[in-house]
Amino acid sequence: MNKGIEGSHTLVMMDSMYNSLSRTERKIAEVIQRDPESVVYATLTDLAEKAGAGDASVLRLCRKLGFQGYQEFKLSLAQELVHRVSSEAGEIQADDTLATIASKITLENKSFLENTLALLDVQEMQRAIDAMQRAGKIYFIGVGSSAFTAEDAKYRFMRLGFNTECITDSHVMAMAATLMRPNDVLFAVSTSGSTKDVVDTVRSAKENGAYFICLTSHAKSPITQYADAVLLSYTKENPLEGGAFKSKITQIHVLDILTTATSMQHKEQTNRAVERTAKAVMDKLY
Repeated sequence: MNKGIEGSHTLVMMDSMYNSLSRTERKIAEVIQRDPESVVYATLTDLAEKAGAGDASVLRLCRKLGFQGYQEFKLSLAQELVHRVSSEAGEIQADDTLATIASKITLENKSFLENTLALLDVQEMQRAIDAMQRAGKIYFIGVGSSAFTAEDAKYRFMRLGFNTECITDSHVMAMAATLMRPNDVLFAVSTSGSTKDVVDTVRSAKENGAYFICLTSHAKSPITQYADAVLLSYTKENPLEGGAFKSKITQIHVLDILTTATSMQHKEQTNRAVERTAKAVMDKLY
């Protein structure tokens, strides 16, 4: 867990891991998320009773979050609450003015970006940068809304001089995965980390030795068990919000950090490629 921004980010990580928690652990997590301030002052048994769970279940959740015990978890939570990014805008209401709606959405997006920064693991990102620099070819994949993010990533890395391809058709993904080689990199975008076509493609590519990077919002999802590097973006989507713009904003934010850092670390190669690609389309503009 990354604690290097300001304080710690226990609640953000809990959100990211929520789908991988057991039913009992989710109940405990929900109690914590509803009133984290009171949990700071609660004993282990107090929290267990409030969630209708056992003491052992609370300890299991703490350890899944990366803490040795409940007291360490509470200390981290207390530190987070000091620096917590909070939006007082609230939910959008039917009678909100256009200006109010714009303000609330802006505050929410700002909060999502701050939480994405909280999830940033620089070691994971550096591993991704190093692997992509060594790659013979980089394959970007995604389906649904994530396909558009994958296309954006392919375009940006192509402009930086990398050999890239983007695949969004599940059949083509399956075939391409069987042909990938150990010096290839597979980069999958999946908000849920549970899209079957993508996970199946990843499994096949890994069998052929490809290096795998995933960009997801769920730290413990099916796709992450195959990953050599995991990049996390923050989101909270209910089943009716699939493909929400706020999710895409955080994904693009991670890609912006990734491509900028790659460009800065390999200036000679990327500057030359950016100049050449810019000149290639210069006469396309009035």
